[in-house]
Amino acid sequence: MQKTLVVGASTNPRRYSNTAIRRLVDNNVETTAFGIRGGTVSGVQIKDNLGDFQNIDTVTLYLNPKNQKEYYQQIIDLNPKRVIFNPGTENPEFYKILENAGVEVEVACTLVLLATGQY
Repeated sequence: MQKTLVVGASTNPRRYSNTAIRRLVDNNVETTAFGIRGGTVSGVQIKDNLGDFQNIDTVTLYLNPKNQKEYYQQIIDLNPKRVIFNPGTENPEFYKILENAGVEVEVACTLVLLATGQY
């Protein structure tokens, strides 16, 4: 099964990243999570080191563009097939970098993709 990494994960149930983790798990998507604070959501441990992840198919971003910059290379090094830019994370600079690295860029909402069967 293809693995998704939620970047910007939070244990706060009011955060969209938290909802995304729960919905991904509910939809039987193998899910991992990265955030600045550890914790667990729906049995998924939030790790604070991007180097801990392997075999990632999809990265779904919940970081604003300013906070994405320090992770550009680490995300590319994960060699994902696609990166989803959720609302509020749109970043044309990073789109170009990813596309040049051969990574598919999708400007969409993970929650909507899951709800409509397009994930």
